[in-house]
Amino acid sequence: MSNIGNKIILLPKEVKISIKDNIVSVIGQKGSLNLRIRNVSIRINDTTISVLPLNSNIKYKKFQGLYRTLINNMILGVSKGFKKKLILNGLGYRASIENNKVALSIGFSHIVYKAIPKNLNVNIIDQNKIIEISGIDKELVGLYAAQIRSVRPPEPYLGKGIRYSYESLAKKQGKTNIK
Repeated sequence: MSNIGNKIILLPKEVKISIKDNIVSVIGQKGSLNLRIRNVSIRINDTTISVLPLNSNIKYKKFQGLYRTLINNMILGVSKGFKKKLILNGLGYRASIENNKVALSIGFSHIVYKAIPKNLNVNIIDQNKIIEISGIDKELVGLYAAQIRSVRPPEPYLGKGIRYSYESLAKKQGKTNIK
């Protein structure tokens, strides 16, 4: 079993947490998040939170690490927030924001539009080549970034496409170089 569930979550001073009817509510500077929990119990002290399984049965222990991580991500989100950067790599590739949608001109014969969810902030920086997605919900930020990346993932020969800022590509050599 993983020991992540046994770790104690430190609660910052500016974050308030409450539990009512198996719903955990976290309120901070940047907003508030809610999570429905089951199969675990949560103990809240002044500065720490611990997540415990309801039973010693293996069925309940597997949820301990999951809910501990979800609650920790909620606390980090309402206090600091999450951010992902996507880089458009290719000749003439660019992005812009039009009518609460991201417009991607990435080598297709048409412009691809992706609607921006209401809880996210999207900025286009560095001459329309970098898309910066930020928000308080880690799952939503990652999901939207993955949806944009899936429109044109980076290809292995020239590296053209949309990639994460931390992602490195191992380029393949073309067949003309093999002799």
